[in-house]
Amino acid sequence: MSTSTRPQRLLLGVSMLALSILSSAAYAETPPALAPADEAAPDQKPKTDLAEGSDIVVTATRANEIAPVTASLQTTQPQSIISRSFIEDSLPATSDFNQIALIGPSVSGYGNANGPGLSESKAQIRGFQDGEYNVTYDGVPFGDTNDPTHHSNTFFPSNTIETLIVDRGPGNASQLGQATFGGNINLFSRATREDASIEAKATYGSFNTWMLRGVAQSGAIDKLGGTEIVLSGQHIGSDGARTYSPFRSNNVFGKVMIPIGPDAKLTILATYNENTFNQPDKDGATLSQIAQFGKYFSLNNDPNSQTYYGYNHTHKTTDFELVKFEANIAPNSIFENRAYTYSYDNETLSGNDVTLFATASAADIAKANVYTPVNGVATTAPGVPGYTKTNKYRMFGDIAKTRIDFGFGAITAGAWIEWSNTYRQQRDVNLVTGAPNYVEKKVIDPVSGLATPQNIKFDQNSHTNHTEEFVELELRPIAGLKITPGFKHVDFNRQIDALYNQTTRIPQKLSNTYSANLPFATINYAVNDRLAVYAQYARGFLAPSLGVLYVAKPSLSTVEPERSTNYQAGVVYHGGNLSIDADVYKIDFTNKFASINAPVASDGVIWINQGSVQYKGIEGQVTYALPHGLAVFANGSRNYAKTNNDGSPNLQVANAPEWTAAAGILYKSGPIRFSLIDKYTGRQWFTDPSSITNANAGTTLPVYNSYRSNGYNSAILSARYDIGPVRVGFEINNLLDSRRVTNINTGKTTPFDQYFYQTGRSFTGDITLTF
Repeated sequence: MSTSTRPQRLLLGVSMLALSILSSAAYAETPPALAPADEAAPDQKPKTDLAEGSDIVVTATRANEIAPVTASLQTTQPQSIISRSFIEDSLPATSDFNQIALIGPSVSGYGNANGPGLSESKAQIRGFQDGEYNVTYDGVPFGDTNDPTHHSNTFFPSNTIETLIVDRGPGNASQLGQATFGGNINLFSRATREDASIEAKATYGSFNTWMLRGVAQSGAIDKLGGTEIVLSGQHIGSDGARTYSPFRSNNVFGKVMIPIGPDAKLTILATYNENTFNQPDKDGATLSQIAQFGKYFSLNNDPNSQTYYGYNHTHKTTDFELVKFEANIAPNSIFENRAYTYSYDNETLSGNDVTLFATASAADIAKANVYTPVNGVATTAPGVPGYTKTNKYRMFGDIAKTRIDFGFGAITAGAWIEWSNTYRQQRDVNLVTGAPNYVEKKVIDPVSGLATPQNIKFDQNSHTNHTEEFVELELRPIAGLKITPGFKHVDFNRQIDALYNQTTRIPQKLSNTYSANLPFATINYAVNDRLAVYAQYARGFLAPSLGVLYVAKPSLSTVEPERSTNYQAGVVYHGGNLSIDADVYKIDFTNKFASINAPVASDGVIWINQGSVQYKGIEGQVTYALPHGLAVFANGSRNYAKTNNDGSPNLQVANAPEWTAAAGILYKSGPIRFSLIDKYTGRQWFTDPSSITNANAGTTLPVYNSYRSNGYNSAILSARYDIGPVRVGFEINNLLDSRRVTNINTGKTTPFDQYFYQTGRSFTGDITLTF
């Protein structure tokens, strides 16, 4: 694919026109005055709260007031702080947290193929994939139990998020998570307010997408000692951008902040989410399907095919509960404890292989319309093969931290304990009748001699036990200088207790434990109230996934955890009208996981460490505040994420754009809110170069390059106008109607590859009533 200058010229023209219109329409009065920088630099004062891995207080300047992304002067690693005002004013209300994070440099993504927030998406940070970085909610890491991947629209829709921070690095020792490796996306829950209010919002837009949302703030309740409560409810309904792919979602959220005397408070939070949608379990359209039905083909209305919408549906429910206690236990001493639980339940019915019509051959059609009705008997009958899937788990955890400030420094120490229980199963069925389909290969348990029923892919319980202990020593030898060495110890245990284990399909009880000692060191020097420089050294750790135990003889595997060593340095400047930060980084990633056939064929598959990747690059973001509430911003990155293995070519890994860029204008004054923002994702590949063993690999290099995208952009135009207590607005998502490929899932052969494209231009109108 080739890029064109036409979209950029069009966007520049729209930007200049909008600037002209807004400049002439600006109100005569200036925005409310902000305190001078030397008086409004709370993020330069010594920390009085516990380390979270990010600081969300920034210097109050005109630029930071309107900037879509900024960084704290206290940061010790590159970061992008994204505020509620940007989420509310500049993004579709249905956006998931990955679309919010996408505005930051070095953040790329794919998914959302059904429309913003109407299907899951994946984000990458500097080329690190989902599962190689943490996502946290109010400091609690969350993710799946088979590996630490995430469901972007399942737990925390945008109405539950006050602020989002992308930390481009492993963080410090107190940054907790199973994937303290490639970075962190930190979500912070909706804040309670001192003043009471009620907000009702309704939206309607493309794909017959509508949303109703309500948010109620109790304000400080004097009779309850100043207790504050926020409640929110939301419903989304849509036909979806793809064929026969409706989506429904319900969310409720509640948070209570209870002061306990002058030195302590208790926060109780809970949210529940339910999604129902029609989509194949292994989604995506083949080139053959695209040629017949277009780029947005997903399902059809033919009950004789595996792509029939009635045979492909999913119901997901999640909940998340948190109780946080914070107290000043002595002068300059703070204690905090967070106890939490969360659950995920995915119940899916899906066609067995929705790519079978990729070639439209008679053999494919015949194969797609038969099933095996009798266990152990190789007879077939007319039917449509598919499967049921259950994946449900519950996590329990507790995080305790304490911080003692002793004048010229402070010490923070704490521990995290977490455990989980998971149940997963898949069973083959005839989708027409729901009867068992005995299509799996015959397998005999070597211990009992019993045969596994041939309709069962797997039936498995699993558990994790995870503990982390950490300590940080912040030293302040001179004014403005903070040097913070830290140390973290990790123990991570996985267990399987399977009636029929995945892949092997025999009863197995297995366990693996991994440990790591991780040193950290950061430095931040405040040159003055507006300028700070920082540097970081950090070690990262990622345990192998549950799939390492899906083997007949796990003792033959030699796989060790993946490791990263991170070096980075940067500068942050907050002037009166200018906010700017930039950084450079280098990350060495070793022990990449790989599965191979065992030397003895009868031993099956084993897991080993094979290969490494080097990440390095430069990043920056800038906002400049013009008069009358206008601001312009830009950010970008140049990202190198290439294999670093002896005897193999130096090639960019999959889903790792070589660069990203974003730019736009924003206006916020009086009753008007306006933004025009464009994000460009640069050249990337959709397959790893792992099959290429040397620079002269010949025909394999053209295959690798056939999965290349030369880049694509997505612009969002958003406008709001207040009329008393009523705010009306609209968004145009993907303003320039770019429809390029964003990801390719490789199949067993090229005809079975599945493609995903940008959703075309879409429109949303909304009305918000506040009182």
